[in-house]
Amino acid sequence: MTSSPPALSRIRIGSAPDSWGVWFPDDPHQTGWERFLDEVAAAGYPWIELGPYGYLPTDPARLREETDRRGLRVSAGTVFTGLHHGPAVWEDTWAHVSRVAALAAAVGAGHLVVIPSFWRDDKTGKVLEDRVLTAGQWRELARQTERLGREVRERYGLRIEVHPHADTHVDTPENVARFLDATDPDVVSLCLDTGHYAYCGGDSVELIKAYGERIGYLHLKQVDPRILAEVVAEEVPFGPAVARGVMCEPPSGVPALGPVLAAAQELGTELFAIVEQDMYPCDPDRPLPIARRTREYLRSCGAR
Repeated sequence: MTSSPPALSRIRIGSAPDSWGVWFPDDPHQTGWERFLDEVAAAGYPWIELGPYGYLPTDPARLREETDRRGLRVSAGTVFTGLHHGPAVWEDTWAHVSRVAALAAAVGAGHLVVIPSFWRDDKTGKVLEDRVLTAGQWRELARQTERLGREVRERYGLRIEVHPHADTHVDTPENVARFLDATDPDVVSLCLDTGHYAYCGGDSVELIKAYGERIGYLHLKQVDPRILAEVVAEEVPFGPAVARGVMCEPPSGVPALGPVLAAAQELGTELFAIVEQDMYPCDPDRPLPIARRTREYLRSCGAR
């Protein structure tokens, strides 16, 4: 008889619109927001993220009413930024960030996930800018991200969590380490996405051990190693790679999430661990069974 793993008492499990195939505020291929809220609650996840701004209701009172009656709470909002371009993009960046941060704060969230902009179009593969940042762009990325962290904290009481992501400049272990070493830990934390980090050649457990004090938030997902090898060899952009199924249902891919969660538990701080299985586009009947099975798998890892 096998014993159950220790309960991960510091890990708060949730899911996100991404796990329901939602990438855009409004798209006929996506699950409707009411169905998403119904199904994420039915699958046993008490926490959610906002997803793309405008997908869920943007009126805080309405959103609170909809989440409260389903027993759900919001952990974070998400924004995309191109801060390596420096002060020239600050005004437009802040206009976007402030809308999302205001809504997230109004419904009780404590975090804002910040995703760097893509260097190539995630659908067409068109190269938008150089894949490698210059030294000056690295300095601006660090400086402007720190500014964003301070502004978001002072105005909205949220902590920014920068999300390393495929097809962005903060992706590989080397680039993630460079970013963390260049930024102030008091104002900039990391959202470790286990799938994206594996996609870009990283080991999540090693990152947690090396930079544990910088990990402020987790996204849980896995990659299919066979499909990953194909898309890397063929230089397939992220969107088509997702359509091929590169992000797969746990526990069929990598990394194993049990060791990641155990390492996170050892940090001694409370952490959100939000399931995000990219699968755009997808049939609307597909997400709920996967979400239920994933929730059971996470329970088997100790995430009650």
